[in-house]
Amino acid sequence: MSGPSGAPPAQTPPVVGPQHGPVSVLITSDTHGPRSSPLPRELLDAAAAADVVLHAGDWCDAATWHQLDEASRVLVGVAGNNDGRDLHERLPEVANVMIGGLRVVVVHDSGPSAGRERRCARRFPLADVLVFGHSHIPWQTVINNDNRSMHLLNPGSPTEPRRQPRPSYLTVGVTNGHILTTTLHAMPRTTAACRRREQ
Repeated sequence: MSGPSGAPPAQTPPVVGPQHGPVSVLITSDTHGPRSSPLPRELLDAAAAADVVLHAGDWCDAATWHQLDEASRVLVGVAGNNDGRDLHERLPEVANVMIGGLRVVVVHDSGPSAGRERRCARRFPLADVLVFGHSHIPWQTVINNDNRSMHLLNPGSPTEPRRQPRPSYLTVGVTNGHILTTTLHAMPRTTAACRRREQ
């Protein structure tokens, strides 16, 4: 079931997921359907178990959005550079939500890795967590942004790892405004999608 996925940065973003106690979050990106469809069963099972699912763009077809939406309790997503008009009409380019007391921003492309932390801190000064994709390269850093911690998270791709050793996604545990756990899940590089991509 879809949840709210955008709000002007100056406003308080909508709250998604449980408002009290721990919140489990699954983060994915760059699923690149239909050539990478169907989504891996492990990813869909993890999405069904999470309180909130975040997708940082490059779905590439509406069927992939529907597949993940049906598996998720709450789905927040953005459109990426490879997404067509239908997905850009459905999804924002920047999503702002509150999850477990944290202000979370989701975008597709954060720009080059060089200078990423400083650039993102300037662009999203109120964000506690910035989720991004595009590179297919997992990324986890924490920076001090004006005496506030800001987490930058890229889950990699669960279907097209490219030069990465394995497909991947992230799960995050949030409680009372704090990230308690961040786990990168590496999946076997044996899915049909990965085999098709490498042929």
